[in-house]
Amino acid sequence: MADIIFGLDIGTTKVCALVGEVRDGRLQIIGLGQAAARGMRKGMVIDVSEASLALAQAVEQAEQTSGYDLAQAIVSMAGEHISSTNNKGIVAIGRNEAGVAVSDIERALDVAQAIPVPPNRQIVHLIPRSYTIDEHDGV
Repeated sequence: MADIIFGLDIGTTKVCALVGEVRDGRLQIIGLGQAAARGMRKGMVIDVSEASLALAQAVEQAEQTSGYDLAQAIVSMAGEHISSTNNKGIVAIGRNEAGVAVSDIERALDVAQAIPVPPNRQIVHLIPRSYTIDEHDGV
């Protein structure tokens, strides 16, 4: 059975919807939809109704060309309103035979995202880049 991947790119000038089928480790494009972007300015949604219409048009085209009803998508985001930062989450781990537990990793991730965030911003995604245990990097 093939995996289906549905991607959306919502830009200032156009909205693209792309459907791919992964078989034997290879991606084949099986559906495409495009619409002129509306309700967007500099990567920001300024009119939700207009932006929704453009999005719906692109998705409908992609569904028709691929033959799939699309419910979940990988969405790309860009613009001046998107930023990233690096941070560390350092926690003490008790000495036990089991080593590092999942709960220890979860605590470290919680600490890493406990940073001041301006009221007009929010943390959308946390991507662990590496782990260090007792000065051993890249664990």
